[in-house]
Amino acid sequence: MTRAAPGSAGQVEDGQRLFIGGSWVEPDGGHYEVIDPATEDVVGAAPEASRDQVHAAAGAAREAFRAWSRTAPEERAAVLRRAAGEIRRNLVPYAELAQAESGATTGTARGMQVGVAAARFERYARVEPVEEPLPPQINEAGPFGGAAVMGALAVRRPVGVVTCITSYNNPWANPAGKIAPALAMGNTVVVKPAPQDPLSVYRMAEALEAAGVPPGVVNVVSGSRPEVGEAAVDSADVDMVSFTGSTAVGRRIAEVCGRGMKRQLMELGGKGAAIVFEDADLGSAVRGIGTTFSFYSGQICTAPTRVLAQRPVYDRLVTQLATYIGHLKVGDPRAAGTVVGPVISAAHRDRVESYVELGRKEGARVVAGGERPAFDRGFYVAPTLLADCTSDMRVVREEIFGPVVVVLPFDDEEEAVALADDSEYGLIDYVWSGDVARAFRVAGRLRAGGVGVNTVGRNMEAPFGGFKQSGVGRDVGSYALHAYAELQSLVWPG
Repeated sequence: MTRAAPGSAGQVEDGQRLFIGGSWVEPDGGHYEVIDPATEDVVGAAPEASRDQVHAAAGAAREAFRAWSRTAPEERAAVLRRAAGEIRRNLVPYAELAQAESGATTGTARGMQVGVAAARFERYARVEPVEEPLPPQINEAGPFGGAAVMGALAVRRPVGVVTCITSYNNPWANPAGKIAPALAMGNTVVVKPAPQDPLSVYRMAEALEAAGVPPGVVNVVSGSRPEVGEAAVDSADVDMVSFTGSTAVGRRIAEVCGRGMKRQLMELGGKGAAIVFEDADLGSAVRGIGTTFSFYSGQICTAPTRVLAQRPVYDRLVTQLATYIGHLKVGDPRAAGTVVGPVISAAHRDRVESYVELGRKEGARVVAGGERPAFDRGFYVAPTLLADCTSDMRVVREEIFGPVVVVLPFDDEEEAVALADDSEYGLIDYVWSGDVARAFRVAGRLRAGGVGVNTVGRNMEAPFGGFKQSGVGRDVGSYALHAYAELQSLVWPG
């Protein structure tokens, strides 16, 4: 079996192999290079699966489903717990690989990527009841006449084979957030990682293999071509697709799922509004909004990228955000003190920079950033603040997915809510106000799947997902167990 040992950053002489049906399989399409966005060096050779190999992976998952779904929940939990242990034992080399693939800073790679992945496997190793007793009901008009007391039970059953298509911004936490609850519920999975950083997901497969996951329960297939993802969605053996990525791709996946009546869990784009009222703690608001620049270099759908500032504090907020940017160290994510690393690729860097230029042309004022950092190598984008924006600008309406924040003024609560909801997205919004009652009142009016009140922090047991074009379904915590389950009703005479 050819694979990278922990700490080798995925570099093996003949390239990574696919993981199908419990075996490490040579890819039909050869290999493609994975590039370190900080150095532009080659991290390793990722396998290019063929359409037939992807369908074979789904077939292996289908074959493994019957036995795995009938395995006792405690046994499934034990596998997840051992996998978490494997990940924690190899945290440093796994984080080094994640950093090389994704460009994350050292703290982010260790804590928010690999560390969170281990925590998610541990979380879903906690067995929860799948049966919910329902109140007895008197049936006055049964099919055989006469009244009867009927008992009922709602039971969660596994969906079947789940395709997990994961995002490039977090090659550990995002896959773990899909794989762990899916396995805990008795499903089997086909994982199609993002083409930019798939090697980390193969290390996750190794950890699961070492933890004793049976052959076919977890399969990993990768590729740089769209055909690989398409095959993972359209396979007749797939019952559900869990996708994290852009809204545009999500729509195409949903069309295929609709034709096959496949279940969907879609976590899509965002353009989070951050409403800052005149009585807000501006320091707290600036620190929260500032996470857009530092957290994955703005490549995160939950970022508060669209700031709505009440006019009495508008100028002060813009000034403080610009000052905050001035203290951020941009550069090598491996270096001590680096806060903002590179974006994922040269193409994405060019895309983000094109939005900054578009903002200039649309009339926005570039308060900070706007110029490419002076590095010889790497895909770096300067944290950028665009002020004096209007709601019709494309930089305000479209997801940039980079370290760029736009600021708009508003006069009163009604205008703030109207501006916040003037978007096709509705993932997570934010409200800062010293009047907590007003903050919660405004939060309740926003068309978003989540609202942070005076914080950008998240409770990892709270349901996560979006309104409008930001997604379909909810996961995280116990909600993920529901997401990867079908409900079955059992009814009997009471």
